[in-house]
Amino acid sequence: MQDLAKGLNLEINPMIEQINALLPQTQCGQCSYKGCRPYAEAIAEGRADINQCPPGGDEGIADLARLLGVAPKPLNAKFGEHKPKSVAFIIEEDCIGCVKCIAACPVDAILGAAKCMHTVIASECTGCELCIAPCPVDCIIMKPVPADIGGLDRMQKSRLAKQRYEARCLRKENEAAEKAERAKKQKEALLKMTANP
Repeated sequence: MQDLAKGLNLEINPMIEQINALLPQTQCGQCSYKGCRPYAEAIAEGRADINQCPPGGDEGIADLARLLGVAPKPLNAKFGEHKPKSVAFIIEEDCIGCVKCIAACPVDAILGAAKCMHTVIASECTGCELCIAPCPVDCIIMKPVPADIGGLDRMQKSRLAKQRYEARCLRKENEAAEKAERAKKQKEALLKMTANP
């Protein structure tokens, strides 16, 4: 965990980690933060309340209240409402293979390639709905799923989603570093060519 946190430039704070472990790891942003960990940081620092996570619902609020030694409270409706677990579903005959949904998925639960039909790995989908808005042909819908999909309980699903999200972030960071290095080498090569015509 510490190596991964270091790779992602995250500070290890036990309280933040404990709070983050209780969040559903949908990375949906409904809480008004850009993911579960930033929301956990805000709770730990007193900048956010425990009742801003619609996907976590009353159960998540109760878990946070127990951890922090405060009274549970109802979900703040300003941030949305708790809904039954759902997963994204791509209407295959309508998919144009634009890959915008793949780029939006925070846990890499969508498979596909440019100009090819995409599909969602239902057992990996967190139900964040972030793939819906970028789809130019509206071929993504949300479908309710049984609570036992994949045979994992709520906390196991959360841990798996967190691992997938962190792996995606690390991959994106590595891709950005590699792209910057390639650009640097191309610039150096161009400078050499112009210096020695």
